[in-house]
Amino acid sequence: MQISKIFNLKKTQAELDFVDIDPERDIQLYIDSQLIGASNHAFADRCHNTISDFFSFFLELIQQGEQERARELFSYLSEPNETCLGSSKGKPKGRGVGDEQAGEIFESIMASKAIVTGVLHDLEDFRIFVHGVGPDKVSDMTTNIIRKNLIEYTQSQCELHGIPMIDGIATNPWWNADTRQWESSHETMLVINDEPILLVPKSLVSRGIAFDFDRYHRHFVLNFVKIQEIASNGPHVRHRKAKKGQEVGDSYVTKKDLAKFVVPPNKDYVAEFTAKHPKVFKDFKDFTKGNAKPLDNSELNSTTNIGDLCAYLIQTLINTPVGAEDAGNYHSLIVGILELIFHPTLSCPKKEVGINDGRKRIDITFDNAARSGQLFDLHQIKKVACPYIMIECKNYGREIGNPELDQLAGRFTVNRGNFGMLLCRSVENYKRLIDRCRDLWKDKRELIIPVLDDDLVSILQTKALAPTDRPEETFLADRIREVMLA
Repeated sequence: MQISKIFNLKKTQAELDFVDIDPERDIQLYIDSQLIGASNHAFADRCHNTISDFFSFFLELIQQGEQERARELFSYLSEPNETCLGSSKGKPKGRGVGDEQAGEIFESIMASKAIVTGVLHDLEDFRIFVHGVGPDKVSDMTTNIIRKNLIEYTQSQCELHGIPMIDGIATNPWWNADTRQWESSHETMLVINDEPILLVPKSLVSRGIAFDFDRYHRHFVLNFVKIQEIASNGPHVRHRKAKKGQEVGDSYVTKKDLAKFVVPPNKDYVAEFTAKHPKVFKDFKDFTKGNAKPLDNSELNSTTNIGDLCAYLIQTLINTPVGAEDAGNYHSLIVGILELIFHPTLSCPKKEVGINDGRKRIDITFDNAARSGQLFDLHQIKKVACPYIMIECKNYGREIGNPELDQLAGRFTVNRGNFGMLLCRSVENYKRLIDRCRDLWKDKRELIIPVLDDDLVSILQTKALAPTDRPEETFLADRIREVMLA
């Protein structure tokens, strides 16, 4: 049974930021360290910094000849079961780096040409150059290293969705980049059937097929050698039958010949090739990083019909009463709708403040994970700082005025940014609300855009008809322009 059903969240995978795992069995997804590096939002940055620190320290020890310290460092990469991600069948067992396997993989690393040639630069490079290492093992290494980050993420998601946790649970080791050592702690954690569970953002998992040895060997290494071979008229060049008027037919080289005689599909051979031609590997990494993107909702759960879900959310929104009594239901619904609409642009929602002041106000902050589009342009081109997106939900049956705008603007800081969305049911005087937003922008360069029920309904209706379209981008462009250009 999935997390959403165990705790009766009444949400589908598309409405949740985390992978909706079943604690009784693994799902064949992997935490993707390259995807973490390619992402540019706050949580991914923290994870990437932790991974980079561990890996650079590991390489430093190897380069300094401190092999035993490096071996000890590696020994903590034990078999994690908390995420329920990987390749196991049945109850999660963790087919990644087991206690015994950690030693075996360390020996494989030390025996590989990758160490001698110096081609290792990132954790995921193990997949390309070290025998016996695939996406499952790199995923499990990553889990161990960023365990503390995942604990904090799990805590924020449990708080957001009202999932109960237990205090004082002893953790498995996690990497402390400040002290550069493995540490354990006692934390408030999600526990199911007496086992601690770690939730993982769906924006940071993949099926492990993009950054792959076979892809690098076949499409980059052999293509490079093929071009060189033809240019130099090497020994493996063949000629097609000459056409009429030709003395010699067109030259060609088969990848089969190159893989047999020049660069076999062997990680040590490929490591030596990469040391001689580092740009080929750089091109491969740049290509895969540039094309790395989170799985969409249909890839995460093929059983969910996005059109039906959009129709359901529209009806639920329409049927949700206005007023303080239903503020909690409205806020929960809005988080799910925003997750569906804006994935993967918005990530890692966090409940900032929960105040029962008669309106049951809940403030939400999303990481701005945009790598293109309006929220990317807003930050990079229009120079409106927005590493986080502040969300204020108002289930009011009355007019939205300056106090509500000031309340949201009061959350803006240098580190958080100066952009937020004010979610409200409807307004009596839309022009007056926009004018108030314009005044705030002109006076303080703080940008707030209102998002009404009608806006959400329109976006969801378009999504229902064409799930791959991005109507939210058109909405953001129009609403931001409306406020910024008086």
